Amino acid sequence: MFYRIFLVITLIFFSGLLDARVAWLDQFAVDLRIDAANKGIPGFIIVVVEEGKPNRYYTFGYTRKGGTRIGKDTMFRLASVSKTFTGTLLAMQQDNPDLKWNKPLNDLTPQYDFSESKNNPIRLQHVIGQSTGFTPNAYDNVIEAGYERTRVMSMLADLEPLCEPGRCYTYQNVFFGLLEEYYLSNQTSFEKEIQKAIFDPLDMEATIGRKKLVESTNWARPHAAVARNRWREVSVKDTYYKYAGAAGINASAADMAKWLRAMLLEKPSVIDSAIVNEVTAPLIETKRELRRRGWRGKLDSAHYGLGWRVYDYQGVKINHHSGWVQGYRADVSFSPDLKTGIAFLMNAESNIINIATPRFWQLKYEQTKAK
Repeated sequence: MFYRIFLVITLIFFSGLLDARVAWLDQFAVDLRIDAANKGIPGFIIVVVEEGKPNRYYTFGYTRKGGTRIGKDTMFRLASVSKTFTGTLLAMQQDNPDLKWNKPLNDLTPQYDFSESKNNPIRLQHVIGQSTGFTPNAYDNVIEAGYERTRVMSMLADLEPLCEPGRCYTYQNVFFGLLEEYYLSNQTSFEKEIQKAIFDPLDMEATIGRKKLVESTNWARPHAAVARNRWREVSVKDTYYKYAGAAGINASAADMAKWLRAMLLEKPSVIDSAIVNEVTAPLIETKRELRRRGWRGKLDSAHYGLGWRVYDYQGVKINHHSGWVQGYRADVSFSPDLKTGIAFLMNAESNIINIATPRFWQLKYEQTKAK
């Protein structure tokens, strides 16, 4: 408790000194650290990339109580931020007839029954684009209960649709299991494919799965809230790792900087403009995003693309995604218009991330317009 009070006082003191003489970004980081200290958050790291400028890292806290300080190479779970990689991977694999966006699921994984939708089939694009038409987050409770993936996949035929495929936004994790089943039936895996197509070419240290995370020499332990502003370390669950395309990637802030720069077209030999444009094209409207805290009143429109949320921020395009599994939160977003990106990784389930990312883009937008 004494340490937390001392830290807050110190940060406030330096905040006063910084106001007049440092960039808005540094002040943003100071304010966020004060908020995190007040809430007792174990740790986080932010990386900001801007075209033509070096990466800027802002860290706070430790990997665990008594652990090491969080740094740019500390590994975190990305949770659903993994979907941004999956959409991009499949865009890169469109020369494979089996993985075309219009591929019906009955043909992709014929071992699972989707025959009732044969007149208007669910296609791979609907899975990655979150428009399968079924109840949002279907069977997440079954995933979290630890059922084997093949058993859960066999249950998909029992789902009742809310709308026809491609007609409404229905966010899912479970359907990404079909992608893993496809790869396995073709003597490969999601892990092998993304390693070959993205991680290795971008020189990323990112990994897939629980085992790879806990065997890392530098990783942030997950923390769950036990009371107001109090956190307890919890174990790493492997449930969503079984749906790697949905939530199975581990990465550091240094990895996320490379990912953001690739999406900002600084690595065109790996990811070119056609791929970025394809995965960030607005496909299905997500009106609820317009009312989310932090973004409310600032977005002119919100859609989901192919693994990315696509926002119109007062005429500026921002591509975004969040992630949340037990003990971790993550955010990633980039603006091709502002040539800027940000990633936020945290080893606690705190809602400060809901405000921090929109606040960053508000400040960046205002700073750009003031020039």
